[in-house]
Amino acid sequence: MIIDAHQHFWDLETGNYDWMTGAAMAPIRRNFGPDDLQPLMAEAGVDKTILVQCRHDFEETRDFLAIAANRDFVVGVVGWVDLQADDVAEKIAALRALPGGEHLVGIRHIVHDEPDAAWLLRPAVQRGIAAVIEAGLTFDLLARTRELAAATALAKAFPKGRFVLDHLAKPPIASGSSEAWQAEFEKISALDNVWCKISGMVTEADWTGWRPADFDTYAGLALDLFGPDRIIFGSDWPVCTLAAGYKEVNAIAHRLVDINPGIAERFYHLNAVAAYELGDLKTGTSL
Repeated sequence: MIIDAHQHFWDLETGNYDWMTGAAMAPIRRNFGPDDLQPLMAEAGVDKTILVQCRHDFEETRDFLAIAANRDFVVGVVGWVDLQADDVAEKIAALRALPGGEHLVGIRHIVHDEPDAAWLLRPAVQRGIAAVIEAGLTFDLLARTRELAAATALAKAFPKGRFVLDHLAKPPIASGSSEAWQAEFEKISALDNVWCKISGMVTEADWTGWRPADFDTYAGLALDLFGPDRIIFGSDWPVCTLAAGYKEVNAIAHRLVDINPGIAERFYHLNAVAAYELGDLKTGTSL
């Protein structure tokens, strides 16, 4: 079984996407839904996905759960609630009561767009994350180098929580100036309650000039630091299409498996099951 643990859908008629402005984003400024992804999954041999939030909007999570209720390939939803509100636990309970609510596996906030680099350490935010963990959900960390120190402190503060670092914390692949990123990446990798998604690399590279080998060092470092039990495959589709197609992103990830064939089942399947507690998917076809 292959699980794509990081993909998105969006409908421009139902919500605002502040991050999707500017000429560079024009190619993805259209609707993307299940019918667009399913043939790509079939071509790439991907069986299941986890659908991840795109905007700070409770209604988007409701919509995603409805998709999960009607599309068997969506096995989990990482949604959004206002972490600084007083009713985080109640909001999570309300989402779980909806059709598809059993597919809610995590919560995410677009942390790297917050002006405050230490936003994750605000008392109100930490109260919200405590409620997320108490509800048995995973928290996805969408951070760059600037926010990694706070992300590490957060994961240390909640040793019983489960955290997933999206996109290797977006290393500056295009510039090659990765020393500061690597120093913080090494620190967070030392925490055994943090998993790392091998995802989102193509859009951190030169969108038109990348080569598959450009990503080997970063993926290899993630494997070395997090180990074979805490790395997870994700496509970041359709954001990835700014630089690479779905099949190409899968091929880039598979380079890591070609070099380390013993990690395949964990990387593509079992680690996502563990990080998001996808109990029904503990068994699957071995690769």
